This record gives sequence, C-alpha cells and structure tokens, in this order.
Amino acid sequence: MSLLRNLRIYIRTLTQEQKNEGGINMELRISSINFDATEQLKAFTEKKMKKLEKFNDSIIDIEVALKVIKPETVKNKEASIKMNLRNREAFASKIADTFEEAIDLCSEALEKQIIKTKEKNER
Repeated sequence: MSLLRNLRIYIRTLTQEQKNEGGINMELRISSINFDATEQLKAFTEKKMKKLEKFNDSIIDIEVALKVIKPETVKNKEASIKMNLRNREAFASKIADTFEEAIDLCSEALEKQIIKTKEKNER
C-alpha cells in the first residue's frame, strides 16, 4: 500500500472563484510515477488544465499521469491525461523532453477533441 501511495500524488483543486461564481467543481488528480513532482510542475499542470474549462464547462474531473520512461534517453517524459466530461471522455498521451512540453501537447490535443465534439453536437 505504501508503494502505491509513493507512486501516486493526488491533488484535489477547487478555486474560491469557482465557488463564488457557482462554477463546476472540477477535480484534478496528478500522479507522478518513478519520480516526485515538484510544486512548480503541479502548479503548471493545474494552470493548463483550468484553461481547458473555457472550451467545455462540463468537465467533471481530470486525471494526469506523469511518468519518467527511461532516465538515460532524450525524450523520456510522458504525460497522459484522461478527462471525464458530462457525456463522454477525452484522452491524450504525449512523450517529450520535458513534462511541461508533454503537458502542453496533451492540452492542445484535448482542446482539439473538445472543439471537434462540440461542432459535431451542434450539427
């Protein structure tokens, strides 16, 4: 059980602004596998995920898994993001040199998925 606890770091976020505005209670869980995530990396991830709310306000929760694949290789940082929406799920997984770059790429992919789904539903 302690190994699982060491591998996963869960963060639950709900900003005061969302409470005041009556916004959606989006839950964000960040897991860091094979390393300990810094507070700066967690804050960066949280900021990027909150930006996705402007494209779809029905986000229920987001699970972010950050993983170091092989420490000695160049592109060894993997970010996988699973987003649960009210009516569906969206998923993106990217590998890059840094976690920030991988999170950016995942965020862009999820943004495209959300926009595509919105356009499809409007037809």
